[in-house]
Order: sequence, then C-alpha cells, then structure tokens
Amino acid sequence: MPEPTVGYATADAVTTADATVGLAAGYFQSYSVVGLLAVVGVLFVAVAFGAGRLLRPVVPTPEKLLTYECGVDPVGEGWAHTQVRYYVYAFLYVIFAVDSIFLFPWATVFADPGYGATTLVEMFIFLGFLAVGLLYAYKKGVLSWT
Repeated sequence: MPEPTVGYATADAVTTADATVGLAAGYFQSYSVVGLLAVVGVLFVAVAFGAGRLLRPVVPTPEKLLTYECGVDPVGEGWAHTQVRYYVYAFLYVIFAVDSIFLFPWATVFADPGYGATTLVEMFIFLGFLAVGLLYAYKKGVLSWT
C-alpha cells in the first residue's frame, strides 16, 4: 500500500497567495466605497422625503383637489383623441436615431483586427431589425407624404 504524501507550502507559494488576497481586498474595498456612497445617497433622499412629510401642512380643500392645467379651469371630459401618425413618426425617428448611434462605433470596431467577421454579422442582424421597422412603417403608409 502506498504511503500518503504530505505537501509543504513553499515561501513563494505563500507570498503569491498573500499578494492575491491583498489585491482582492483592495479591489473589493473600492466597491465598498461605492456601496457606502449609494447607501448614504438613499438615506439622504429618505430623510428629505420623511422631513417633508412631517413638516408640511395637510389641509385638503375642494379647490386643491381640482385638476390644474396652466391656470385655466378644466372644461369638458378628460379624454382627448391623438392621431396615431405622430407616434409612428416618433417610432421612425427612433429607428433612424438608433441606427446612426450604432453605425459609427461599428465602423471603428470593424477596422480592428480580429473583430471583422463577428462585427459584420452582428451589424447585419441589427440592420435587419431596422429594415423590419422600416418595412412596418411602409406597410402602414407612413412614408407617403400626402
């Protein structure tokens, strides 16, 4: 039966392990500062809202409970029709704005070695989504300027 072997840590291995633990501690310490600032920020907002709730007077009157629109008393019902074409124009704007935002960085990454084929495939997938949006707008008749 073979005898079990006992390994001993060398000084180099212990020093490397200590250095790794020291680097990890510094890494997480920087995140603890960010976490502490986030907690302080949330507490600051919570204290401000709590103080506002405790210090404000609560005296509801019928005039205060009315809807207020630009200094004019509301007249009529609260329902108003809005034409859908404005939303479609906004949709088209978002399509082309997003397109331009992503095409410029794509052109710079495409030139880097090692990223050409992957970037090209991803960009054609992205342009395919944009083409579907444009086709949708064309089918809805939004692109006809009458």
